[in-house]
Amino acid sequence: MSTLPSKTLDSTREFFRRDQVWPFLAPEQATVNVDNQVILYVEGLNLSFDGFKALNNLNLYVNDGELRCLIGANGAGKTTLMDVITGKTQCDSGTVFFGQNHNLLNKDEAEIAQLGIGRKFQKPTVFEEQTVFDNLELSLKTDKRVLPTLFSRLTPTQIDRIDEVLKTIGLAKHRFMLAGALSHGQKQWLEIGMLLVAEPRLLLIDEPVAGMTAQETERTAELLTSLAGERTVIVVEHDMEFVRSIARTVTVLHQGSVLAEGTMNQIQSNKDVIEVYLGEEAAAGEHA
Repeated sequence: MSTLPSKTLDSTREFFRRDQVWPFLAPEQATVNVDNQVILYVEGLNLSFDGFKALNNLNLYVNDGELRCLIGANGAGKTTLMDVITGKTQCDSGTVFFGQNHNLLNKDEAEIAQLGIGRKFQKPTVFEEQTVFDNLELSLKTDKRVLPTLFSRLTPTQIDRIDEVLKTIGLAKHRFMLAGALSHGQKQWLEIGMLLVAEPRLLLIDEPVAGMTAQETERTAELLTSLAGERTVIVVEHDMEFVRSIARTVTVLHQGSVLAEGTMNQIQSNKDVIEVYLGEEAAAGEHA
């Protein structure tokens, strides 16, 4: 009689296994139309805060599978743009489409995340009292309602997925370490891993190397470069050396609009960019 509750619980868990969950409980898999090879369309985006024009008729197109860097001085509109894309902030006018078939301005943050758009903020937000493995498990793209979560078990496929991500982010040997014991750089990688286990199509990464050592910065460059192709990666960063190390296409924002776009060499030789952005950086260096 003493083993009955355990057997009953095991049977119930088996019934609600994540790979056998009832169809009406399973999260829908969204399809993204990228027939034109473009995964993100931002057109005519405007947003004002108390008279300040944070976004000013901004237009941006990002191809499926590319690594795009966004640069610009403080207040250029980089973070505000990411806020609008992820549903955190509503714009005044304009359009934002994920592929050709998903209007992001009609969706909330949870719906946008479910579509396959993941965002990493500058400061790592990991569950420090949980292990690295547990952080990744909690981030799996599964039905988060009480009943499926209570009785679900990890499937072999999901365990393999977590193992794959652990290798990708370089934390396989730290899987059972508490996240709070990781270095700053490792926490940044773990948070990227937490996005990856949810299998996003588009990753928005905000200042990933702030506070990192030179070695961690180099490793982060390798990681982000490896992610592009299978998924699209947009990186916002102030560290110009880091941008140079990963840049394929660079978009420069200034006063809420796109000032210039192209390869890093093209950006570095652009007179407007030199005057507005790189010139400011050089001037700061002279007075340092």
